Amino acid sequence: MLTKEELIEKLTARYGESIRVDEDSLDLPAVIIDRAKAHDLVKYLRDELGFNFLTTLCGMHYADNAPEQQFGVVYHIHNWIENVRLRIKTFLPADNVAVDTMSDLYASANWQERETYDFYGIDFKGHPDLRRILNMDEMESFPMRKEFPMEDPGRTDKDDRYFGRVPQTNNVPNNELR
Repeated sequence: MLTKEELIEKLTARYGESIRVDEDSLDLPAVIIDRAKAHDLVKYLRDELGFNFLTTLCGMHYADNAPEQQFGVVYHIHNWIENVRLRIKTFLPADNVAVDTMSDLYASANWQERETYDFYGIDFKGHPDLRRILNMDEMESFPMRKEFPMEDPGRTDKDDRYFGRVPQTNNVPNNELR
């Protein structure tokens, strides 16, 4: 039976400086890997350690991070036989938002990578059909990127006072502004 501790030991022994344990992860073991080694890591986990199911693949955008770590991809993989799960993160620089595809390893990655591309603009190198899947083909932006203001300042159909966004004035509580 493969324990979480043994799994982390095997990965750190094999990948050395390219991998580190994500200490912020509380619910399952998690590692952060250099993007150049991400495909090799997932292939090793599938072929050598029995991680036979890619549960989740999704993008992330940390607009406040340094430019070399603004974007990333998260993979959740599962070894059904030994019931061990692992979260893998890899970060991407804002000027080169690309990582190798996992669709050659897991068929389920195909659709998930297309969705991640569609919403975050992350390029999965080697993907067989990387194109928009949910948004219009003509769309030039990526809606999950945090590059846009929260609200349109020109909007006149909404009064922010009713959403608790205006400080109280004249000692009138927000619930009495109706």
